Amino acid sequence: MAEKYLVGIDVGTTGTKTLIFNLKGEIVGSGYKEYSCSYPKPNWVEQDVRELIGAMFETNKMALRNGNIDPADILSIAASTQRGCCVFVDKSDDPMLMISWQDNRTTDEVGEIAQKIGDETYYRITGMPNAPTWLLPKILYARSKLPQIWERTHKHVQLQDVILKALGADDYYTDESAVALTGLWDTDALRYSDEIMSRFDIDKNKMAKVCLPGTRVGRITKITSEKSGFLEGTPVCVGIGDQSSATVGAGVVYPGMLSVSLGTGGMAVAFLDKKYRDPKGKAIVCNHALHGNWQLEGLQNGSAGVYRWFRDEVAALEYYKCQKDGRDVYEALNEKIKVIPVLSNGLLCMPFFAGAASPRWNVNARGMFFGLTLSHTRADMARACMEGIILEQKDIIENFKDNGVAVNKVRIIGGPTKSEIWNQIQADVYDVPAETLKVKDAAVLGAALAGAVGVGLYANVREAVDDLVKFDKRYEPIPENAEKYRELFGIYCDIYQALSDNGVYDRIANLQK
Repeated sequence: MAEKYLVGIDVGTTGTKTLIFNLKGEIVGSGYKEYSCSYPKPNWVEQDVRELIGAMFETNKMALRNGNIDPADILSIAASTQRGCCVFVDKSDDPMLMISWQDNRTTDEVGEIAQKIGDETYYRITGMPNAPTWLLPKILYARSKLPQIWERTHKHVQLQDVILKALGADDYYTDESAVALTGLWDTDALRYSDEIMSRFDIDKNKMAKVCLPGTRVGRITKITSEKSGFLEGTPVCVGIGDQSSATVGAGVVYPGMLSVSLGTGGMAVAFLDKKYRDPKGKAIVCNHALHGNWQLEGLQNGSAGVYRWFRDEVAALEYYKCQKDGRDVYEALNEKIKVIPVLSNGLLCMPFFAGAASPRWNVNARGMFFGLTLSHTRADMARACMEGIILEQKDIIENFKDNGVAVNKVRIIGGPTKSEIWNQIQADVYDVPAETLKVKDAAVLGAALAGAVGVGLYANVREAVDDLVKFDKRYEPIPENAEKYRELFGIYCDIYQALSDNGVYDRIANLQK
């Protein structure tokens, strides 16, 4: 009997990846294609959905070819995608515009939401702090400021919904965990909020239908078979929004567990088995992919994306040389960082290159290197980037702990886990054990697990996790390093507060406008 397979697809901010897994949870085929965002104005971030869909189909074929997989042996296909991206599609299902989750243009609309419903009421209903990240302010923006787009808008949906439609779904569908990012979902009642929908005159018919992860919503069609290489008739299942999917792929399905994902943006996610709201109204509360549970999220707008900026703009010479020599630039940078001590010789990176999200929610916050002297090198700056990114994650986790959420173990995921240095920095800064995973691409695995549920291999995602998710290596915090990072974290907090309290962030943001 031929071996059977599950397909997971991750359509991310900077690239798309398709992985094919056997029924032991092992990767047997892969494909990846990189692309970019466009930045029409400061704080504006957009992407061409057609390019993303085309890249997805290319990676589908790559994975089949690289794994020498017979498409007839694939049981299911499911996707993980960026959440919080608002895609405006017309009646022909043509995506006209996608405003990214990173986009911060909607400050007026955030103010409108605060005025009409109030930040506290909005958070109580949705579990979302009032911020530009969600779909609601983007919808309001398009309605008032993009009349040509708005007049043609048939649906305003998230990226997963469009990807499922492109693969063969019969309508626009989303999952319970991702729909919270619309900013229109009641995470306690598990339905679109009538109060918010009516207050802002949002047509529910223009939103995606909400399903459990794994729900079958279509099959590969003749047309999508030609584009993807998958066999016509293969089930297409609702996946899980990217960070929620990564949480599943990291095995975070029990209380006390937390995942930290470092991609273009970053996310800390804690599992909750009961309804919850952050008393400060700062942390995101979504529905977990395991139905009937929740997750507490802390969003970081600029995570590994900050390190990528450093690679492109500051370490451009190393990048050029590595490309010429066929080497991985990140491995080359790791070699340089190895000799740099903890605290980067007194250099601190404030990583707000795309504003500050959880727990501070300041779209005007800006990045900086603090403590620069003539003795500092690019290697110091590289390590400072790593440390600064993790300090922002610590800020998120400390907010969780301050509100009584237990954090006993952290599963760390994303591309940066390839760096032993960065993994140890995470354990030291968080001051709890940090574990990496056998499958580093947890979001893709999470999507594949949803597909496994969809075709009846498991009753729910917890069963799939218990069987297929395996950790790789454990990093214990080094006490003396943890102590140093506690001091650095205090400086990090004081710098942010001083610049915020004195209006420096607002003033520099106004200059950039």
